[in-house]
Amino acid sequence: MSQRTSHAAHPDLQADCGDCFGLCCVALPFSRSADFPVNKSAGTPCGNLQKDFGCGIHEQLRDRGYNGCAVFDCFGAGQKVSRVTFTSVSWRDEPASARAMFEVLPIMRRLHELLTYTAQALDLPSARPVHQELRRAYEQIDALTRETPQTVLDVDIDALRATVAPLLLRTAELARAAVPASGRNHRRADLAGARLHGAQLRGADLRGALLIAADLSGADPRDADLIGADVRDADLSGADLRNALFLTRSQLDSARGDARTRISPPLQHPPHWAT
Repeated sequence: MSQRTSHAAHPDLQADCGDCFGLCCVALPFSRSADFPVNKSAGTPCGNLQKDFGCGIHEQLRDRGYNGCAVFDCFGAGQKVSRVTFTSVSWRDEPASARAMFEVLPIMRRLHELLTYTAQALDLPSARPVHQELRRAYEQIDALTRETPQTVLDVDIDALRATVAPLLLRTAELARAAVPASGRNHRRADLAGARLHGAQLRGADLRGALLIAADLSGADPRDADLIGADVRDADLSGADLRNALFLTRSQLDSARGDARTRISPPLQHPPHWAT
């Protein structure tokens, strides 16, 4: 099976911090923990946010204890809210819009996450039987992301997810059925710390699986369904993740890998992985 180029044709679904008003650095709260060294309430700018909306410690986030920032992915919602929803007028230039802008961001992020998964599904030839429904869903969600702030705030995101989830599940079933071997069902399984070195997981159902700190070095989860899988601190050294279904940049950023880890473009090895 040839490698996919999932969401290569959808650059607006990839975060572009340089085209955003630093929204995730202001709108979202965080608590002092292993992921953050300090507390910050929603709507309060992070102390590292600069006047140009850049991060003053971007290259040192992990070293400074901001692991949560290092793995966060808005799926392009930040620039959509900044440039489309609020027409390139920042919360600093128009303070009266700040509250609405910060409230829209989390909803927009969930919409963009749905768009990302739907776009990946549309890239799969094996999912052709549901392409028409997927395309309708994509167009519906995409249209919502271009609406007014109030319309976005009024979106029933849970109801919307409930209509898209069956399509993504069917997509995964079709894709997994098309591979030579189909792995076991580990959906929502607790595999935290599991020793899965060299495991044959091709075509496995790993939806929502808890894989925190699991040893997946040298494993073969090609074509496995990884939507919602928690791979924080999992060892992906030498693992073959080509064509993994619904794999995201955030998942890779939260895990550990090396130069031998194989992934399909446009995803790339995170800078912190061993070389």
